[in-house]
Amino acid sequence: MAQGPNQAQGIGECIARQNCLILDGGLATELETLGCDLDDPLWSAKALLERPGAIREVHRRYLEAGADCIATATYQATFEGLRARGLTDPEVKSLFRGAVAAAVEERDRFWTAAEDRTGRGRPLVAASIGPYGAFLADGSEYRGDYGIGPADLYDFHAPRWEVLAESDADLIACETTPSIEETAAYCRLAAVSGRPTWISFQCRDGRRIADGTPLAVAAAVCGEEPNVVAVGVNCTDPRFVSSLIEEARQATEKPILVYPNSGEIWDAAAKRWSGPPPPIDWGERAREWQRLGAAGIGGCCRVGPADIAAIRAALVPRAARHPA
Repeated sequence: MAQGPNQAQGIGECIARQNCLILDGGLATELETLGCDLDDPLWSAKALLERPGAIREVHRRYLEAGADCIATATYQATFEGLRARGLTDPEVKSLFRGAVAAAVEERDRFWTAAEDRTGRGRPLVAASIGPYGAFLADGSEYRGDYGIGPADLYDFHAPRWEVLAESDADLIACETTPSIEETAAYCRLAAVSGRPTWISFQCRDGRRIADGTPLAVAAAVCGEEPNVVAVGVNCTDPRFVSSLIEEARQATEKPILVYPNSGEIWDAAAKRWSGPPPPIDWGERAREWQRLGAAGIGGCCRVGPADIAAIRAALVPRAARHPA
């Protein structure tokens, strides 16, 4: 794989500038508020084919809410899934590149128009890679029981990774990682591509990732690969996040990113979230998670721009954002 372009700023610089990195929220959540029907194996990636303008609108909403990093709409976009829709491999590559370009263009448009940049760096664009279970669309990203090993997972992810690694994204984000085997495959891909990468995990409780591996073990594996620049937890119940930060902190000195879902339960058979969302004060939770050692905080499914704005307001002092 060819190494992608060198970027002017990395995740470490963003964290150092304001002592935290504000992540975006759920892409699919906002697409649904814009009227997108995502009841489909492609999920949010369906909008790449049908509603690309809606994806740009979601990026804008999160940037305006205060996100320092936005993720591309490539989480559930794979060669295999898009071939099944009749796309050729060149068309799939073009779709990946277009998804990154849309996020980069919206970021640049936002940054050019920003009236006050004090204490804030140019937001990052993370090229999102979902797990093998996202392609399967059977809920196995919440279990990690694929029945295949790291070599097969490497081969599955490599074509998409190569395209995204050569894009203008600032880094690659491996999200909702449920298994230690997939972690190993990602670390190998990060090593081959030389691109800065974060790996975030889906966790079943306050100590273990979805396949039962202790988070500390998974974080230690990530710590052995220099191109993995941060370790995270995402699409996990907010109740578990404080404990998970402490588990990760024991195993790695790399920045810890947390972006949980709203606390509802995903029904894989019905393909919907069930139960009312528990009341969450996102600002209060964000302050707690930062005290425990989280360097980046945002949200995942069912967490929207208003929640991201609350997180930013809690973590970035107003004087730093709008000095007198």
